Amino acid sequence: MGCADLSSQTNRLIACRSSRDEAGNVIMASSSVITVPAFADAGTQVRHFFGTRRHAMGLGLEAGIPRRGIAGSASSSWTLSVKQVHGTEALVVDRVLAPTDRFVGSWDALVTDQPGIMVAVRTADCVPILMHDPKRRVVAAVHAGWRGAVAGIVPKTLALLESRFGSRLEHVRISIGPSAGVCCYEVDEPVLDRLCQGFQDWKKVVRTEREGRAHLDLKALVKEQAQAIGMSPKSITTVNVCTICHKDLFFSYRREGKVNGTMVSAIGLPVKRV
Repeated sequence: MGCADLSSQTNRLIACRSSRDEAGNVIMASSSVITVPAFADAGTQVRHFFGTRRHAMGLGLEAGIPRRGIAGSASSSWTLSVKQVHGTEALVVDRVLAPTDRFVGSWDALVTDQPGIMVAVRTADCVPILMHDPKRRVVAAVHAGWRGAVAGIVPKTLALLESRFGSRLEHVRISIGPSAGVCCYEVDEPVLDRLCQGFQDWKKVVRTEREGRAHLDLKALVKEQAQAIGMSPKSITTVNVCTICHKDLFFSYRREGKVNGTMVSAIGLPVKRV
């Protein structure tokens, strides 16, 4: 898909408030967030969103410090993000949070089965991935740049859901959020070398442009990895939007040459009603 195709899909999504991915899954957009109705239709009414630069959720959210009632989450919910380092480690939050909690360390995936906790990741070209198993009532938020993706953060997080929570892949739903698109994400030889070593089917996710320049499709990479271990394509929704193309909607490290801001994407189980 070229830059013009991605731009057309993005404009259609924002203008019409809805679109469909290649698998036919519906994607919804408001003025500030993108959601996937299939998550909410799974029976647990899971709360989730992919943020844009118009979304104020990041205000008041510090790495490793739980926050209650910030923008984008219910006042009764905690939201947690952590320091990210382009690795593959996952933090499991398996207890109720308290205002005094501090999570000192680095993780690129957060997993929880606790109602009332929104786990969040920050991105500015990397891929935010949200996971939900409605059967085992567990959710995950994953941050994947090319390093984390090549190192297998997505299959490793899925394996954690299986081993720790008893999830079965046929029950898990994945949504791949806005990130640098193959239209714009040029990579050099060292990145290609790492990709070739870490992913056997690397040719499926690399496109050669004019003058022999290689472009990496990050979204396709994580999707291919999930399918390689047994995920059905029907269980994976892709928000096929490029963060580099759309300055008005997304922050982009690649476009701006520095971190001017990040988008926050989050998912959580609702607080149980008594």
